[in-house]
Amino acid sequence: MRIGTIEVENPLFLAPMAGVTDWAFRTVCARLGAGVTVTEMVSSRALVYRDQKSAKLLRRNQGSVCGAQIFGNDPRIMAQAAQLALDISGCDFIDINMGCPMPKIANSGDGCGLMRTPELAGEIVRAVVEAVPVPVTVKCRLGWDKGSINVLDFTKRMEDCGAAMVTVHGRTRSMLYSGVADWDTIARVKQQLSIPVVANGDITDGQAAVRCWKRTGADGLMIGRSVFGDPWIFQEVGAALREEEYPGRPCLKERIEVAVEQFRLAEQDHGEHIACLEARKHFAWYLRGVPHSGYYKNQITSLTTMEDIYRVARDVVRDLK
Repeated sequence: MRIGTIEVENPLFLAPMAGVTDWAFRTVCARLGAGVTVTEMVSSRALVYRDQKSAKLLRRNQGSVCGAQIFGNDPRIMAQAAQLALDISGCDFIDINMGCPMPKIANSGDGCGLMRTPELAGEIVRAVVEAVPVPVTVKCRLGWDKGSINVLDFTKRMEDCGAAMVTVHGRTRSMLYSGVADWDTIARVKQQLSIPVVANGDITDGQAAVRCWKRTGADGLMIGRSVFGDPWIFQEVGAALREEEYPGRPCLKERIEVAVEQFRLAEQDHGEHIACLEARKHFAWYLRGVPHSGYYKNQITSLTTMEDIYRVARDVVRDLK
């Protein structure tokens, strides 16, 4: 598939997720099979007001095509933010978040709130397309709720306004992350557009990925929460799509080594304190499903130094299988 002028050899996307897909985790996922990664969403106003914390979220990872995601509801500010995001990150494309369902975002008219104001959403896309020399993409949902599913008209408008690709999460804003993703509606989006369509929602393993790909006809697949603690899912999905046998996840020792490498990268990016705070949730995810890991998960909740991480990692490898 192509995103504008960008050739994408591996159309497996890591979903942008606030508080999860930082530079360290994106780097790990790219190494393990994610062909396209996108930064955590960044406020357009924060960028324009030169907020340094927001700017740091835009660090581009290597090893994949990488996009910078911004959100907001003012076309002029979004255009300025897109220019700044591109200057800061050097990313391959700009992604506009029109799918975030969180009340703080959506109720302010940002994120999925823009699906209630499609004309404004179109103005934003036009403004950003005119402002940057790289492709501009949009991530959205089916609509605000089941009574206002407007994704077909909405995505056609996005294409007409210059979007080079759309990603559709097969749920409404009111569903958040519950219920079943509607792949059939994503298929209808794909049938009406000439730009690439990426399917997102309920891609939990290789078999689900194949079912989603066949049912939607999507050009790419985006994996979100299923990647928590399991960046190897991209290898599994890739093998399934190629109709190859997947040998399974590596042993616990190798998985923990990858986790520790992620936390080292996070330390380089954020410093020890923030890296350890982030490691508390990521480390617990890496141990999900590991028998008798409860004792160590309790220790993980109080990690404060990199030495704490190294100690727990050594003990886990020594004591668990």
